Amino acid sequence: MDNILTLSIGLGLVVSLLFSEILGIAAGGMVVPGYIALFINHPATIAITMIISLVTYFIVHSLSSIIIIYGKRRTVLMILVGFMLGWLVKSVDSISLGGNSIELTVVGYIIPGLIAIWMDRQGILETITALITSSIIVRLILILIVGREYAL
Repeated sequence: MDNILTLSIGLGLVVSLLFSEILGIAAGGMVVPGYIALFINHPATIAITMIISLVTYFIVHSLSSIIIIYGKRRTVLMILVGFMLGWLVKSVDSISLGGNSIELTVVGYIIPGLIAIWMDRQGILETITALITSSIIVRLILILIVGREYAL
């Protein structure tokens, strides 16, 4: 798994750089597409990560109307709030809905905060679409390089 993680992050860096240079759109942080690509077969995990990113964005955005948050403070606060919300969700572990148990998992610890930073910088829709597209590209390249059985 470590080799696939390393390869996925490396591919994510390349794809993120290409997106940034060619399209002028960031994919939620340089390492984020590589991590998300590994979880494509777990859509609930990706959805929870995106929800936490959105909540993080809205919390920090709301706080910025009360206190002055800019530059490094804003970046650190986004990552910290995303980390705390992710930790909180992971501590719940799972919920039961209609007899089905849904495991509550988040991609990484700082990934939601990184996504929230880019939602704040370039817009929610732009960030999410660039992230999904770049993650799918990374996943397809992973499948081509290591084979389908190892990339799943």
